[in-house]
Amino acid sequence: MLTELSIRNFAIIDQIAITFHEGLTVLSGETGAGKSIIIDAIQLLAGGRASVEFVRHGEEKAEIEGLFLIDSKSHPIHKVGEQYGVEIQDDEVVLHRVITISGKSICRVNGKLVTLAILREFGKTLIDIHSQHETQSLMVPENHIELLDLYNRAEIDQVKEEYSDLFNKLQALKQRYKALNENEQEMAQRLDLLEFQLQELEKANLQPDEDIELEKERNQLVNYEKIYTSIHSAYNALYGEQRGLEWLNQAVKALEENSSFDEFVAKKSEELSNHYYLLEDLSFELSHYLESLEYDPNRLNEIEGRLSEIGRLKKKYGTSVSEILEYMATLEEEIEQIKNKDSHLKKLADEIEEVKQDAYLEAKQLHDLRKKAADALTLEVHEELKDLYLEKASFSIHFKLDSTASETLLHKNGYDQIRFLISTNKGEPLKEISKVASGGELSRIMLVLKKIFAKHQGVTSVIFDEVDTGVSGRVAQAIAEKIFQISNDSQVLCITHLPQVAAMADTHMLIEKIEVENRTATQVLELTEQEQINELSRMITGTKLTETAKEHAKELLELATSFKKITIPNG
Repeated sequence: MLTELSIRNFAIIDQIAITFHEGLTVLSGETGAGKSIIIDAIQLLAGGRASVEFVRHGEEKAEIEGLFLIDSKSHPIHKVGEQYGVEIQDDEVVLHRVITISGKSICRVNGKLVTLAILREFGKTLIDIHSQHETQSLMVPENHIELLDLYNRAEIDQVKEEYSDLFNKLQALKQRYKALNENEQEMAQRLDLLEFQLQELEKANLQPDEDIELEKERNQLVNYEKIYTSIHSAYNALYGEQRGLEWLNQAVKALEENSSFDEFVAKKSEELSNHYYLLEDLSFELSHYLESLEYDPNRLNEIEGRLSEIGRLKKKYGTSVSEILEYMATLEEEIEQIKNKDSHLKKLADEIEEVKQDAYLEAKQLHDLRKKAADALTLEVHEELKDLYLEKASFSIHFKLDSTASETLLHKNGYDQIRFLISTNKGEPLKEISKVASGGELSRIMLVLKKIFAKHQGVTSVIFDEVDTGVSGRVAQAIAEKIFQISNDSQVLCITHLPQVAAMADTHMLIEKIEVENRTATQVLELTEQEQINELSRMITGTKLTETAKEHAKELLELATSFKKITIPNG
């Protein structure tokens, strides 16, 4: 669950720190107070797209940080942490994001710098944000297959991963086949280019790591004088009359003469003697190396010329000799394929057919799992819809094969085309959701799916941003109860204008605008019971607090308490 949220210099927010609790937390307040801004901040923390407009006017950067507690060792975030080398200790995850006025985005997970894409991988295992905009995803049929796969993700994800590997391999093989099967003129031109490049590289006669070795030799020749001087100076300091070795020899003799009288002197005499011989050997090595040094200007010119030639080839074929040699190998392979095109085409065709059959088997397994999931999901959706006063609605999941006259087509998700169909009135035929569902019905259907998927997704926090817009009366009460039920499986944060939903809160927070030093800022207050009654009254009346509204607010809280007692086990 999200336990701590810190926001600085974000939109109209100067600086706030919010402590969240388990269960259902409701955020209410006047329009424009900053409720959705807090959700926007959480969305950015989970890897959402940023804009410099989020940075508070006059500031250099906006900063958001969230602390999440993980209550299960099997939570998917542990796998994500292992994948990206982020250590998760004490079941805590800290997401941190900075957005600068220049547009730069800096992301960290548990203190480690990560890319935005990696932050998004962590975020989607922790937070599920459901907004009015997201409800529209139900209107897009292409999204339905992803929603169905969530229902039995434990089995489907594994098969889907195996299928994806085969599908990607199949696409790559088809691309190679297409490239090799181009028209004769294009292939002839391609062959001429490849043979020219290979001939140029063969003529250069490059050796492995030749550029590295030549750079070393050139560096030595260019700095010959400095190298010679340093070795000569070192040798002269060690060897010769009144030099280092002679003084060291005197020290050795001084200790040797008295080594029989004292164990310490004897021990140090032996150590010093060993050091003397080592330094003597070192001085001889310096002398020999000095004699071997030779400056050859012709060799330097030869190296410069060779490196210039290698540099020219690097601009065309690779950043190093090793890369160029690898490119030569690919040239030889492609030339051989073009010259023996027919045999390679047959080999590729056979391989494509083999991989395609394997992919069909995995796609069939995906189809079977989806049919099983669809049957179970349909039953569960019907039960949940009754609670939201859509008892006469009928829900179905339609399967259609993606195919042509000659074959069943494969796509990234298998060969299934999935459509959610619904009829909201008795006797009406099933149609696609986008053609029959009103805004209020769409919100209820999505809420049903969220409740069902909350226990399957494994996210720690589910966030609802005004998903109850456009409903009232008994439907509003039913939505409130459904949102509370979701909070039994996951922490829920909910922005609402409905008093029925707010009354269900385990924690009620008020978002309001204040003025600080002639600037607008947002503050968050956790309400006491009496303050919650006042806020519910305001939500009921919209303006003036009346005794009637307060009594109504108390009744709502009592109804919510009664519902919780029968909903929560041992509650």
